[in-house]
Amino acid sequence: MNHLAVLKASFLACMLTAVIPAHSNELSLEHTLDYALNNEPWLVANKYQQAAIHAQSVAAGTLPDPVLTVGLMNFPTDGFAFDQEGMTQFKVGVSQMFSRGDSLELKQKAMAQAAQQYPWLRSERVAQVKAIVIEAWLNAYRAQQSIALIEQDKSLFTQLIDITESSYSSAMGSTRQQDIILAQLEFTRLEDKLVMLEMQVESAKKRLSQWLPMSMLTQSVSSTRRDITPLVHFSQLSFEQLMALLMAHPAIVAIDKVAAAKHTEIAVAKQSYKPQLGVNMGYGYRGATPAGDSRADLLSIGMSIDLPFFTDNRQDQHVNAAIAMAESVKTEKLIAVNKLKGMYFKEYSQLVRLQQRDALYQTKLLPQMAEQAQATLNAYTRDDGDFFEVMRARISELNAKIDALNIQIDQQIIIARLNYYASSKDAVVMAELTAGEHHAH
Repeated sequence: MNHLAVLKASFLACMLTAVIPAHSNELSLEHTLDYALNNEPWLVANKYQQAAIHAQSVAAGTLPDPVLTVGLMNFPTDGFAFDQEGMTQFKVGVSQMFSRGDSLELKQKAMAQAAQQYPWLRSERVAQVKAIVIEAWLNAYRAQQSIALIEQDKSLFTQLIDITESSYSSAMGSTRQQDIILAQLEFTRLEDKLVMLEMQVESAKKRLSQWLPMSMLTQSVSSTRRDITPLVHFSQLSFEQLMALLMAHPAIVAIDKVAAAKHTEIAVAKQSYKPQLGVNMGYGYRGATPAGDSRADLLSIGMSIDLPFFTDNRQDQHVNAAIAMAESVKTEKLIAVNKLKGMYFKEYSQLVRLQQRDALYQTKLLPQMAEQAQATLNAYTRDDGDFFEVMRARISELNAKIDALNIQIDQQIIIARLNYYASSKDAVVMAELTAGEHHAH
């Protein structure tokens, strides 16, 4: 056996050897999700907003402060003496305005209803963060696993270049100079693809930098992963079940809470047709006469009431504005539901096609590619095959493996997105809602 045959035999042996990379200190999806959800500043800001609305609702249900007045009345300017004139007095008064009808109670109710949206908004944010973090992590995993696939084949291409160069220099084989150039060209393309994939890993990790510290981002993504569990059987979901699922979505329920508040604000606006009552009381102290005779102090009690007679440009317009705002929220809900429905169908249709492609790759395409690559390699090691066919078969098999990986990861990403639409079934999301309601009480 000549040295060229030895090289080809070792190349074939390398092809049959499985490469199992070792990883340590890896960034798992579970750890990434836990850290992101526990360190989401948006959730903290939302809780402060809820607390602010709650405080405002308490203030809205309180009467305005009474007004204290102190004054010197009918003081003579010709003598500047307190006891010169009988009308001169030192007066202390207090007045209190009351709300129109039930406006205070209704305002408090409206703001309390508006505050109820915040736990649901936090639940929706949790669902969003889960989908975004899972997608970013899977993209990093995809690129890293593609790198691993290429690294496995890099050594094979390196040996293939050595074989072609040895065959060409020995003039014992059928290798041509263009075979060497082709091998080197494909090796360079692999290097370029590795650089692009490294960029994709970095880009996906930078997407996670919104939640993760740099100490975690420097870790390599875990080489093992578990499939994303669908929250419902999407393939068995009827249209009626889907609409019920979307109507229970946290984002839609949050709009319902706003709609309830806007409906109460209509009742608040209607209270403006009712008069506003005010009461006042004053006590006037008078000094003795110049002769020393005492004068009686004076007590004043009064009531004021406004009469909303001219309502066209004020009260009517306030009511019309409140009704229009309530109707606009109803329209927003309809738009939001339709948007969720459209996005769901888009994602689900893609999932169906990806599942079909995945079955085709796993049952037919990948085995056929592997068989073709092995056949061309066996023929080449026996000096009975063409070098170009070996290269083409190996590159096609590598690309097919990467395509199959992409299909599997895309399926997982779409399942994570579909879980967002079914977030009312997510225990993690609803746990945030329960915690938010407890915080509100």
